[in-house]
Amino acid sequence: MSIIHLLPDHIANQIAAGEVIQRPASVVKELLENAIDAGASQIQLVVKDAGKTLIQVLDNGKGMDTQDAEKCFLRHATSKLQKASDLFALTTKGFRGEALASIAAIAHVSLKTKQANQDTGMHIEIEGNQIKFKQEVLCNNGASFEVKNLFYNVPARRNFLKSDTIELSHIQTEFERVALAHPELQFSFQHNGQELIQLPAGNHRMRIAAIFGKGSNEKLVPINEQTDIVRISGYVGKPEMSKKSRGEQYLFVNNRFFKDPYFNHAITKAYDGMISEKHHASYCIFLDIDPQKIDVNIHPTKTEIKFEEDRFIYSILLSSVRQALGKHNIFPTLDFETENAFDIPNALRKSEPIEPQIVVNPTYNPFQTTVHPTSNSGSSAKNYSTALQQEGFGSTPPSPEDWQQFYQIEHQIPSDNPIDFSAELEAKQFLLHDKYLISPTKSGFLIIDIHRAKNRILFDELIQHFVSQPLASQQLLFPLERTLAKEAKVTWQGQKSLWSQLGFAFEIHEDQLLISAVPALLSALDLEACLDDLTNAATYSDIDSGDVAHFIVAKLALLGSKNYRIQHHQEVEHFIDTLFQCPQHTTTPNGKPIMYTLGFDELAKKL
Repeated sequence: MSIIHLLPDHIANQIAAGEVIQRPASVVKELLENAIDAGASQIQLVVKDAGKTLIQVLDNGKGMDTQDAEKCFLRHATSKLQKASDLFALTTKGFRGEALASIAAIAHVSLKTKQANQDTGMHIEIEGNQIKFKQEVLCNNGASFEVKNLFYNVPARRNFLKSDTIELSHIQTEFERVALAHPELQFSFQHNGQELIQLPAGNHRMRIAAIFGKGSNEKLVPINEQTDIVRISGYVGKPEMSKKSRGEQYLFVNNRFFKDPYFNHAITKAYDGMISEKHHASYCIFLDIDPQKIDVNIHPTKTEIKFEEDRFIYSILLSSVRQALGKHNIFPTLDFETENAFDIPNALRKSEPIEPQIVVNPTYNPFQTTVHPTSNSGSSAKNYSTALQQEGFGSTPPSPEDWQQFYQIEHQIPSDNPIDFSAELEAKQFLLHDKYLISPTKSGFLIIDIHRAKNRILFDELIQHFVSQPLASQQLLFPLERTLAKEAKVTWQGQKSLWSQLGFAFEIHEDQLLISAVPALLSALDLEACLDDLTNAATYSDIDSGDVAHFIVAKLALLGSKNYRIQHHQEVEHFIDTLFQCPQHTTTPNGKPIMYTLGFDELAKKL
């Protein structure tokens, strides 16, 4: 009896869906790309509950007739390929015919489509790859895809979805990638009835400035390089536009977004000496290459592309970015025509040069403790000012007794009386450079890092306090104003109750964040850096609200312990008792060790 059999279509489609559809953002990407391939000039994205309830894409493209509307949901059904050689001359977004079949296998899909030469359109509803409803309807030209109840029949996959804030951030990222590649098209994005992004048709610079945020237009440097291998165009940001996150880094090849650490290294290398290692340059660069010299079919999501001449492209990309930054005077320059001399005032240019004069008194007595009256008979004291005379200039020379006293050394500690450390050893603990606390034990010494210990103590106190009531906050004299990127704006809006519980008070106007209160633990010096870290962590990481709270509390505890000092010896015993009451008193919240035991045996090996 044969043990090999063909999988049913619904199982095969669910397996394919697991590769292509990872989260709601994957559905958004596929539907937007289909709308572009259909020749649409206006595309609208409507989302509810971060795509878990509804994802709808409306376009005014060419639409489909009745036969094509049914056939498009079949696996490997596509209008993009006719023969195998077409894989090496792709000019469209999709081509494998897996997207709609995969979506229909794990969601309820509704399609309304109509061609311009037809009076009526077609309405089809599909559930689990099975057509449940089909009839002719009146609708607009183009297509409208509605995807509802994503992963309804794959509950395990649905449980892996993150919070609405994180999933919405991923959807917005996919939307912006598609919108950046096609500035000639009009896009709009709505979430839960609120319009988040409205992008009119324009050029690349307008589209990049609209997505990167207010004030970015003046910080964009254009790139335009034409070679036989590749044509490079787009914009890179000036050094002051760099950020601690990689959010504003976009690479496109033939208007298709892709990720490539190799090419990213070329762009980063072009900024050597201009930005710090912890910051990342912003850029949006487009590569136009012969389709036969690239392979886009090496990854299910088509975000990884293989290049035939990647080494040459690396060199061209590196030199193009450097040349663009140099043309716009971003690099510091040296003017070798200018003489490197001090700037002399005009009033002194025609006068005689001033020569400093140094007067040395060979009879100066460094041992003189009293001021002797100066003699009028041939004394050189008349040559000195009153101040110099008071210091001994012009006085009598030192006597032989003065020189003998100069070489005498007074012994403060008699050699027959050794230093007694017994008084210091009476204390149980020692403070070393205000950083370490050393306590003798039976087997050696216990060394405690004071700042890491305070970090653990503060973290446990803040966590216990945070669960029951908001953390203490302090009002700012003047509100702190910051410009937010699109992802950061979604994060601050979606987590407003969490931020309030942590001691922040703020308002958002367009893309401006106005912070009026911050946690009391934050100092003015730490505020800016802390806000950057918190926003980046909450925006670009796949973490839930509870993890965000844990991260923020850990950050506040770290900053609060940075400048901690033990002022009096009486505090030491209480400090150690508080530390050992913490459940995890041996490590900090981020896993660093707090204490170390140095045994006598280990010490003997070192000596």
